[in-house]
Amino acid sequence: MNDAQPRFVAIAGTIGAGKSTLTSFLENRYDVRPFYEPNDSNPYLEDFYRDMAQFAFHSQMYFLSAKFRAHLELAKLLDAHPGVVFAQDRTIYEDAEIFAASLHASGVMSERDFETYRAMYLAIRDTLPRPDLLIYLRCSVRGSRRRIRWRGRASEQGLDVRYLRRLHAAYESWFDAYDLGPKLVIETEQLDYLRDLVDRVDLVTQLERILARPAGAVAQHAVAGAPVRP
Repeated sequence: MNDAQPRFVAIAGTIGAGKSTLTSFLENRYDVRPFYEPNDSNPYLEDFYRDMAQFAFHSQMYFLSAKFRAHLELAKLLDAHPGVVFAQDRTIYEDAEIFAASLHASGVMSERDFETYRAMYLAIRDTLPRPDLLIYLRCSVRGSRRRIRWRGRASEQGLDVRYLRRLHAAYESWFDAYDLGPKLVIETEQLDYLRDLVDRVDLVTQLERILARPAGAVAQHAVAGAPVRP
């Protein structure tokens, strides 16, 4: 791949939308270097799912610090390896503008905790490289719940459907307003790009067309589903 192609590809989407699966697919198919969200290493995650009000601030601050470290490392790698494409599984923007903001709006995170968190987020946001391309994986609440059951993570099985609905609505609003760079949406409600040959061929065709374009020329596209809303 050449220097004009998108090199920092961000994968965004709600719980169970298929972010890690797509990141792995890009790694195996295109030799894209992945950055995975550190779900398993967050020492507060189990406690957060058990008692969101008590551990929301702790969990979100951990994710913020982890994403900050990952972005700093990514910035170094982008400079050191100009021919490599990197894909990040969930962005720092989602952590702050969707998860933390939703927890605050619903009353789970207190005003004091949210203001402390947001001040830290804003202090670091503009120091980080922006994605050359944002891929949003759109999935309904029903689809998200189905995939949560399929993958069987114990900490996720008791998630309140109201929480998932808030996240879904927040993602839709955030993606519509996102203006930091080029973006596209993949409808993942029924998409099975690891096992279904038809889905895989369609996705590969679309991704190769997008990833081969100069970063500044990548427009907003729909892939494997209905068109993006204007």
